[in-house]
Amino acid sequence: MSNLEQDPAETICLTEPAPGVEVLEPRDVPLGGPRAMNVRRTLPQRKRSLIGAWCFADHYGPDPVTGPGAMDVPPHPHTGLQTVTWLFEGEIEHRDSTGAVALIRPGQVNLMTAGAGIQHSEVSTAAATRLHGVQLWVALPDASRHTAPFFEHANPEPVTIGDATLRVFVGALDGDGSPVTAFTPLLGAQVELPAGGAVTLPADPAFEYGLLVDAGAPRFGGADIPRDHLGYLPPGQSELRLEAGDAPVRAVLLGGVPLGEPIVMWWNFVGRSHDEVVAFREQWQRDVIGGADAAGRFGRVEGYPGAALPAPELPNVRLTPRD
Repeated sequence: MSNLEQDPAETICLTEPAPGVEVLEPRDVPLGGPRAMNVRRTLPQRKRSLIGAWCFADHYGPDPVTGPGAMDVPPHPHTGLQTVTWLFEGEIEHRDSTGAVALIRPGQVNLMTAGAGIQHSEVSTAAATRLHGVQLWVALPDASRHTAPFFEHANPEPVTIGDATLRVFVGALDGDGSPVTAFTPLLGAQVELPAGGAVTLPADPAFEYGLLVDAGAPRFGGADIPRDHLGYLPPGQSELRLEAGDAPVRAVLLGGVPLGEPIVMWWNFVGRSHDEVVAFREQWQRDVIGGADAAGRFGRVEGYPGAALPAPELPNVRLTPRD
């Protein structure tokens, strides 16, 4: 998915409701253009840019797939990251410049490694009457961020731990793992609890964790996390306690070892310096939008019935690293 807003870091971080817990408030973001789709963004923001290597979290729907509720994201570029698509409802067609064409449905994961450069499109299909899910990005470590791009699709099986049903779509938890590629120690999982249910999950003390709530209002680490918000716990946890109230809970659990590298993140690019991101933009505009070299860094998306997205103008200040 394209991050069409130029400054994704304007979210307010609420005061800590319990020791060691941050509750990150979402903000509404239109993805831009005449086919705008609204999302709720919790990562990045001013006070927290990453959770492990997770550097971006958009949450959308449930919306009827009509007008602005439909997804129609034209071909657009990425560098230095992985995109992770996870659906609760609907169906999306993915196309990218590696030649991959794939449908994703609830309970499946699409993971696209941009590496040195890729472009892709995402379109909700005629089979989708409502669209509801999350779009996540992972920043690649410096040692891996120039890798050749590739695409993976998987169908994680549900597992039961205590009262919870989990689907691990990236990394591993309590012996259950995903087959998709991670370049740093990571966890991404859907967690469901019935009303009144609770679970204690094993935690890696080297990880920091975030819980993005889709339904219900669970307690996480002793703090109440409202719907659409993201609760954060720093490294040092030996276990994660999750409790549902009067309503069932569905949430996405994110975790990972802190990346430990400053990144420069602008539009759809993750780099390491202002000048590098400027060069990515210039190459996209010249090779793809200008038509100079469709076989260059970003390749070509076949089969999308429309033009690629031009990059927005850069801000009038130098882009600064975040960590």
